[in-house]
Amino acid sequence: MKTRLPLLVALLATCWLMTTAHAEEPAAKPPKDKTLMDLFLAGGPLMWPLLACSIGTAAVGVYCFLQIQGKKMMPPAQVEALGQFLQVRDAGSAYSLCHSQPNVFANTMAAALLKVNFERDLSNKASMEQAAGETLANEETKLNLWVNYLNVFATIGPMLGLLGTVTGMIASFDMLAAGKSEPADLAGGIGEAMITTAGGLFVGIPAMFLYFYFRNLLQINVANIQKRATFLLDLLSGEIKIEGASAEFHQS
Repeated sequence: MKTRLPLLVALLATCWLMTTAHAEEPAAKPPKDKTLMDLFLAGGPLMWPLLACSIGTAAVGVYCFLQIQGKKMMPPAQVEALGQFLQVRDAGSAYSLCHSQPNVFANTMAAALLKVNFERDLSNKASMEQAAGETLANEETKLNLWVNYLNVFATIGPMLGLLGTVTGMIASFDMLAAGKSEPADLAGGIGEAMITTAGGLFVGIPAMFLYFYFRNLLQINVANIQKRATFLLDLLSGEIKIEGASAEFHQS
C-alpha cells in the first residue's frame, strides 16, 4: 500500500501538468471570412475576362434601356404634330419636322416623304411605303446589333466558367499525380473550378434575360412604328377620309 501511494501521487501530478499545458496553449483562431476580392482572386486568371463580360453586359443593358423605349423611338408629341401636317397634306412642313428631330419614327417618315408626288396616283404611295420599310428595317438592324451583344455575353460567360472548371480540375489532378492528396493540396484547384463556374452563371443569366427582354421590346416598338407610319401615309395619300381621320388617328 505504501509503495502504491507514491505512484498514485506521481500519476495525478502528471495528469495535472498535462492539463495545465493544454490549457496554456493558445486557442485555435477561427477561419477568416473571405471577402469578395479573395473569392475573385481564388477564381484564377479567367475571372478577369468574366469581369469584362459583366461590365459589358451592364453597359449594353443601360444603352438598350435608354434607346429602346417607345417614347424615345416614337415621341407622342412629334407623332401628333406630324399627323396635323399630313391631314392638310403639308408634306414640306412634315419633312422639316422629321429632319429637325431625328429618331426611328422620324427617320422612317422622312424617307417616305422624300418620295411623295401629288401628281401621281395616291401621291406615289407605293414608293413611299417601300422607302419607309427599308429605312425602318435599317433602323431596327442598328438597334438589334446592340441587343445581340447581350446574347454574345450570355454565351461567352458560361463558356468561360466551364473553361475555368476544366482548368481547376486539371490543377487538382496534377497535385494528385505529384503525390499530394491532402485536402489543402486539392482545395485550390477545386475552388478555382467552382468559383469560375459560379462567375460564368452570374454573368450569363442576367445577360440572357436582358437579351430576350430588349429583343421583344424592340420588335413591339418597331411594329407600332410600322402601324403608325402606314396610317399616316394612308392619310397623306387620300385613302383615309379627312373628316374621320383625326378621331381614328388618336385611337390608333
